[in-house]
Amino acid sequence: MALAVALAFFVSIFGVEMAHSSDPYVKNVLSLTGNPVQGHAIFQINCAGCHGLEAYGLVGPSLQGVSKHKSHYRLIRQVISGETPPMPKFQPSTQEMADLLSYLESL
Repeated sequence: MALAVALAFFVSIFGVEMAHSSDPYVKNVLSLTGNPVQGHAIFQINCAGCHGLEAYGLVGPSLQGVSKHKSHYRLIRQVISGETPPMPKFQPSTQEMADLLSYLESL
């Protein structure tokens, strides 16, 4: 019984991630190689006002180590959705998003 529950949980999580990765924007972002230097510049222009110059947090939370506990899909969704006020909706190009992800991974 416990094995069946664990397997169902794994399949549901894996299935959700597979469905998310079929989104054309996400799929395109994940197919690109990001440049962390360019991502840092994008962060400074669009994110540092709330997350701090080095992403330690101000109005918004610290983003240090964020890629260790959020998937690429969840990070992309967080940036583009605007579903967590006061964070604004932001729609970077796919290359800009790949660069931003690369920078966030370096934190």
